[in-house]
Amino acid sequence: MARRRSFDIFSMSFLDTICCAFGAVILLYMILNAQSGRTFKDDTSDLHAEVDKLEEQVLEGYKDLVVLRNALTATDEKARAAGQAERLKAEEEKLKQQLADAEAETLSKRESIERLKQELKSLEESNRRLEGGTKSEGSPGIRVKGFIGNGDRQYLTGLKVGGDRVLFLVDASASMMDETVVNVIRLRNMSETKRRAAEKWRHTINVLDWVTSQIPAKSQFQVYAFNTQAHSLITGTDGKWQSADDADALNGALTQMRKLVPQDGTSLENAFAVVTTLSPVPDNVILITDGLPTQGASPPLIRKTVDGEQRLKFFERALGRLPAGIPINVILMPMEGDPMAPFAFWQLTKKTHGSFMSPAKDWP
Repeated sequence: MARRRSFDIFSMSFLDTICCAFGAVILLYMILNAQSGRTFKDDTSDLHAEVDKLEEQVLEGYKDLVVLRNALTATDEKARAAGQAERLKAEEEKLKQQLADAEAETLSKRESIERLKQELKSLEESNRRLEGGTKSEGSPGIRVKGFIGNGDRQYLTGLKVGGDRVLFLVDASASMMDETVVNVIRLRNMSETKRRAAEKWRHTINVLDWVTSQIPAKSQFQVYAFNTQAHSLITGTDGKWQSADDADALNGALTQMRKLVPQDGTSLENAFAVVTTLSPVPDNVILITDGLPTQGASPPLIRKTVDGEQRLKFFERALGRLPAGIPINVILMPMEGDPMAPFAFWQLTKKTHGSFMSPAKDWP
């Protein structure tokens, strides 16, 4: 009898079935997991892009914030600087006002002093003219050196004041108010009274007063003031000689000189042209000026600064107006910014056998 085969629950068929089922479960899980991963990635990709965009905006915001902070800092610094500049400007204006007040007070005191000096000189001048108008020769005075040369000339302090016909040419341009260009510009914008009271102009008047008092009583004279044009200081006497013993004529010239207001430029050509308008021509010319001319016979069409070379050309052109054989004596008043003037005028006096001097502030 055949043996009955035993039954085994874990047979190969059972294990195959179990493995297949387990494999199917794993495969199903993998399929579902992959699908859910793609879904999650699709769902979150937009969110990641939005997050990246927001991060970029935050970074841009930080950059803009830094720029704004720097701009704010610069603005604060500018504001502080502007405030400080306003304070400095206010202080500067205050100092300018104080300086202007001080200068006005100084000029006022100077005017008072000059008026007193003028009154004193007028009294002395009247006394001197009265003595000169008499037949008596009067006191000989104090003279450094006396010498009678050709033409009955007198040499006083190195200056030839004598002669039969003496012409005085006095510069009345704006530069005769002061030694510095800055002060000339400042005075040029002031009142006529203050311009007449300028220290250098008062000194020029004193120099003219002294030299006119030294001419011989038997001589003839004429006094011309010039800037851009030239005219006689004795009203109605242009081109006419006056007698030196005429006290009224001398006093009239000085009176008109004190009324003049220094202004405009300098035309030495027009000043020297006066020499040929007098008949007979002078045998002695005394020129009181402070530098080389700033224009020719006529003003330039376009106003501009005249340099030293151009002023020398104006000077050389003016020399062409002078007749030969007349001594030119120069009294050069001080002026800055014209270094070639002393040498040019010294050459002129040397060539014409005249004399040259630059007076001190306390002369005469």
